[in-house]
Amino acid sequence: MTEKVGAVVIGAGVVGLACARALARRGIETVILEANEAIGLETSSRNSEVIHAGLYYPAGSLKARLCVAGNRQLYEFCATHHVAHRRCGKLIVATAPDQEEKLAALKSRSAQNGVDDLQPLTGAEARALEPHLAASAALLSPSTGIVDSHGLMLALLGEAAAHGAALALKSPLLRAEARADGFLLEVGGEEPMRLATGILINSAGLQAAKVAATIAGIEPRHVPALRLAKGNYFTLAGRAPFSRLVYPLPEPGGLGVHLTLDLGGQARFGPDVEWVEAIDYAVDPRRGERFYAEVRKYWPGLADGALQPAYCGIRPKLGGPQDAAADFMVQSAAAHGLPGLINLFGIESPGLTASLALAEHVCDELAL
Repeated sequence: MTEKVGAVVIGAGVVGLACARALARRGIETVILEANEAIGLETSSRNSEVIHAGLYYPAGSLKARLCVAGNRQLYEFCATHHVAHRRCGKLIVATAPDQEEKLAALKSRSAQNGVDDLQPLTGAEARALEPHLAASAALLSPSTGIVDSHGLMLALLGEAAAHGAALALKSPLLRAEARADGFLLEVGGEEPMRLATGILINSAGLQAAKVAATIAGIEPRHVPALRLAKGNYFTLAGRAPFSRLVYPLPEPGGLGVHLTLDLGGQARFGPDVEWVEAIDYAVDPRRGERFYAEVRKYWPGLADGALQPAYCGIRPKLGGPQDAAADFMVQSAAAHGLPGLINLFGIESPGLTASLALAEHVCDELAL
């Protein structure tokens, strides 16, 4: 028996849940398929839980536009839905005078993205805010914050369900077929089912390319090869003497080994960038050796033996280590020719921050 629904979202990470909420709020009967036994077990819960301001991305890019819009939407959503968060602010630091031009360039790029609250600081002004910091100059980003990512996902799921959306866990998509009136889906798991839908959102994150390849009717040239970038995190034994996040200047492949805080005040450092061929969430304690040198550039007081392996996350990248950072890819019928299908490829940072804006962008692409 085939059940007809208005929309199917594949993947119950933060972006998939935001898409399901947006669809359900528009009165569209929506089913969320998640292959794992719980929501958000991959990229959505294995990150820094930072609400980004939109500083780093090329002007006009989807990452820039959706991060800036998503930042405002996310703070409002967290406030109205009682999701734990804190607008703690962030310092981006130059640790030597020859880096200060890069700070100025970052401020200029941020202004082009619509971020107008960055505050340039001298080294003395930065140390007045964070006395243990080593910096020749810094930028203060007051719009950067932290959020309980799991609480956010539960709130998104709760609102989607309140508008009629249904979640099916342990329900992997086996195959799909594009038809004249939409898509026919074969779903596995403990309770296999067949679904017919006019709207199909592929928000499978690390598995997005694999999911797209199962859709009969999409040409292989429209399925990009995703590269896997593993980022390891280490936590601090004891409390860090910082009240704000601290970031070095960006480095190739990421934002450098930065200091973030969780909502309980625990400090964590990372991620580094480790290109891998397969998903593996083990953290090699030896990678912490490099962390000490990186962190001591801005926090010289980090004690030997203070870092402990914590967790890691894996990002789905659209390019490799030698490639320029790629934008989000929101692939619609204009690219692949299948009306009603949206593939979300390369949704990494700032995907959590941009999640609500991404969902609205998906609905705009579908003319909903």
